[in-house]
Amino acid sequence: MNIEQIYTGCLSQGAYYIESEGEVAIIDPLRETHPYTERAERDNAKIKYIFETHFHADFVSGHLSLSEKTGAPIIFGPNANPSFNATIANDKQEFKVGKLTIIALHTPGHTMESTTYLLRDERGKDQAIFSGDTLFLGDVGRPDLAQKAATMTQDELAGILYDSLREKIMPLADDVTVYPAHGAGSACGKNMMKETVDTLGNQKKMNYALREDMTRDEFIQEVTDGLLPPPSYFPLNVKMNKEGYDSFDEVITRGTKALSPQEFETAANTTGAVMLDVRHQKDFIKGHVPKSIFIGLDGGFAPWVGDLIADVQQPILLIVDEGREEEAVMRLSRVGFDNTLGYLKGGIEAWQQADKEVDSMQSVSATVLKEKIKEHVPVFDVRKDGEYSSAHIPNAKHTSLSLINEYLSDYPTKEPFYVHCAGGYRSVIAASILKSRGIHNVIDVAGGFKAIKEADIEITA
Repeated sequence: MNIEQIYTGCLSQGAYYIESEGEVAIIDPLRETHPYTERAERDNAKIKYIFETHFHADFVSGHLSLSEKTGAPIIFGPNANPSFNATIANDKQEFKVGKLTIIALHTPGHTMESTTYLLRDERGKDQAIFSGDTLFLGDVGRPDLAQKAATMTQDELAGILYDSLREKIMPLADDVTVYPAHGAGSACGKNMMKETVDTLGNQKKMNYALREDMTRDEFIQEVTDGLLPPPSYFPLNVKMNKEGYDSFDEVITRGTKALSPQEFETAANTTGAVMLDVRHQKDFIKGHVPKSIFIGLDGGFAPWVGDLIADVQQPILLIVDEGREEEAVMRLSRVGFDNTLGYLKGGIEAWQQADKEVDSMQSVSATVLKEKIKEHVPVFDVRKDGEYSSAHIPNAKHTSLSLINEYLSDYPTKEPFYVHCAGGYRSVIAASILKSRGIHNVIDVAGGFKAIKEADIEITA
């Protein structure tokens, strides 16, 4: 028996490869298929089943492409109704993978089709559960995402989730291993641990949602308390996972088209495409195509693209470091952005050599900000609500990045103002958006709040 977690940090997502006797099951695969097909080839094994725990909202799964390449059937749990051929398992239906048995346990609540897969070894002993978004480490799946599709309130869904956990998961043995679909950083929960594997016994002890004496009403209250609005791209990803999408290979081929500076400029002017610069923020600050938006590959790339661009049909043109073109298109496709039209061949250097206009961004150290604060300059904090409430610069205005378009009227249009985040990534995203809207008097604070504390700037809670 071989169980491998294939974890993708920028999405906080875990896919799973299970092999026994030359047969393989894949659970919740990402869009790109090669990690799974190549792994099976190394084992001289055949992918027999592709299991989906539910219709994912935060990424586009690779079930269709993987099934097309391998011939393996796609398995969903009860209540799923996809627009493509799939096996809809009954509750407690068994599937054989080599000497192993995988049992579909219907665990609705996060969504109505949510299913946990129980892995049993050849001796009939329960070894692990692949819990999708039903059970995380330290938390459970938020019950508000499926309200519209399920025609239920979040409280009703939370109550169903309470029943699923207590009837299907908590009765399992403490030594059963829990393999969730997500870890800390995912927007699918609110209190996840940084660890990605744990025992069910430990979760029963420390996961607030699994308290043995917890009433149904207490569960509903605690699970629904403090839920932030879900990212706007979530319903679009659900739709793609349920109804289908373009071939991953087609998306890569289309998106990695090299465009000369003139072709790039023409495409930007005629298609309404977002010019997305995915280089390091320091490179963007030095020089970038005017009105381009920065969201760097080396940060929380895909979730921020999904949150800020939102419409998965939006055409995109890339400014990307040489050799990372395919990576950028692939990571966009993971969250459903399949309409990449190509990239700027030769990058910003080619743009400059073609005598095209280049913009730059002001950025200062926290030490400089410390002196400027004495002059009562405007400071804007674009971190999340919890980060700001825990500590911030006195009089700094909170304009969280995810809602920046709602705060545009709050930013000065003439006098210089300063923007910071936690480490310097999100503030450059924010500043790039403001500059694209014609607000050029924005100044980034390099190093963010970490540098601000190191500079001994006064902070308050």
